[in-house]
Amino acid sequence: MDLNKEVARKYKKALVTGGAGFIGSHICEELVKTGIEVVSLDSYVAGKEENIQDLKKFPNFLGVKADITDFDDLKKHFSGVDIVFHNAASKKTVSLKDPRRDLEVNAKGTFNLLELSRDTGVKRFVHASTGSVYGEPVVFPQDESHPLSPVSTYGVSKLAGERYAILFHKLFGLNTTVLRYFHVFGSRQEFNDFGGVVAIFIRNMMENKPLIIFGDGSQQRSFTYVKDVVRANLLVAVNDGSIGKVYNCASGVKVTVGELAKAVLETFGRDESQIDYKDWTIGDIKNFEVDNTKIKKLGMEFSTDFSVRLKETIKEMKDYITKLKNKNA
Repeated sequence: MDLNKEVARKYKKALVTGGAGFIGSHICEELVKTGIEVVSLDSYVAGKEENIQDLKKFPNFLGVKADITDFDDLKKHFSGVDIVFHNAASKKTVSLKDPRRDLEVNAKGTFNLLELSRDTGVKRFVHASTGSVYGEPVVFPQDESHPLSPVSTYGVSKLAGERYAILFHKLFGLNTTVLRYFHVFGSRQEFNDFGGVVAIFIRNMMENKPLIIFGDGSQQRSFTYVKDVVRANLLVAVNDGSIGKVYNCASGVKVTVGELAKAVLETFGRDESQIDYKDWTIGDIKNFEVDNTKIKKLGMEFSTDFSVRLKETIKEMKDYITKLKNKNA
């Protein structure tokens, strides 16, 4: 299936929240290729102008600054929108420092977008959720029917958001789909302390700093390449069978944080003496074994060669980090 052609056939204008962020900018990048109008909406708390700079040359792209918690300001950006890819979020690291803001963004912000989508006739709403809604795994592998018992304020706020999304489908007929992301990595990922572990490890190597592991490194992750996440978003957007459904969006490949650290060290020509172990992080999930059967039945295929994608990401992130640091110097 040519997803870009299918998107162009079904939709005329897309709104991508968090569009200047890591995942959102990749979604915008792919959507622009379809020829439909694309609006990136971002507060720029985490998003960066640099992430969408190259898209500004396209006549079918527009970047706007707005906060999803500001309902009145959001209204003017919904004119003509017929599909929303909701990727704006407060992240887990933010929730540890400011749980009230986390709640406002992930729950209230999502509710605002759903209300406006319902009231303006949006055809589809693809909601980005997280594997953190499951909490500590009690059944392996985790499929979408696994008990939902989050162990962090971030997991709770994201669960509220996805529950609102499904409720708007049931009560108002808004065509929503939920994708639960798992440890997405790739180019343009945030590399500050609020970013993902892959990007942080790369940054630390570039700055000749140790790789900090919270715990003993045995915690498993299902690292998922960002281009695969983009494909999953487009796939559910054009598949009517996904309406009202929830999907695990994960590669299914199991990698421990310790294995990741060793792979990054090897690529940079360093040894394991560069690892610094710290206390476990509150709410950190130690084991993941994610079942992605449901989304694969829609035709989704994930990259399974983690080492190849990691090396590509390291090369791209080195250039990205250097560019941003030179700009801010």
